[in-house]
Amino acid sequence: MKPAWLAKLSPAWRARMVRLGFNLHPAFRGTGGRVVHVARDLRHIRVALPLSWKTKNIVGSLYGGSLFAITDGAHPMMLMAALGDGYIVWDKAASIRYRKPGYSTLFADFRLTDETLIDIRRALLECPELERTFTVELKDIHGTVHTVVERTVYIAEKNHYRQKTGGGDKP
Repeated sequence: MKPAWLAKLSPAWRARMVRLGFNLHPAFRGTGGRVVHVARDLRHIRVALPLSWKTKNIVGSLYGGSLFAITDGAHPMMLMAALGDGYIVWDKAASIRYRKPGYSTLFADFRLTDETLIDIRRALLECPELERTFTVELKDIHGTVHTVVERTVYIAEKNHYRQKTGGGDKP
């Protein structure tokens, strides 16, 4: 499901283009967050959410909508890149828990480990569709967790999904 032109780029350029794509996308720009790092293998993404007039709520802390929104799309993108073209991947559900207000820049690290990919590939051999829940902690520079977001991602073999839905790749 990743664009064919992205697969043709070198790993360094691929990572730069993913970072640029996130940061220039109007929906992501509206969150106030910035992708500050994308690993060459596209298995780690770091997002920063600074406290500014665009991200501040009425009491002066980071706006909950921005905290939630910066976690959207990273895991599906990483899974699409890792699994390849034969799979459908999309966000299915999400929840957020606020632990303490954020009065400084918070960071979200998205990681996709080899073990997770092996587990997903193994599970897809047994059943052509599945869901995986990923937990992302938003932390300050000192490592204090301010917010925890859980995102559930749907993954299916493309042929199975098309037979099931009678058509395209969209949910």
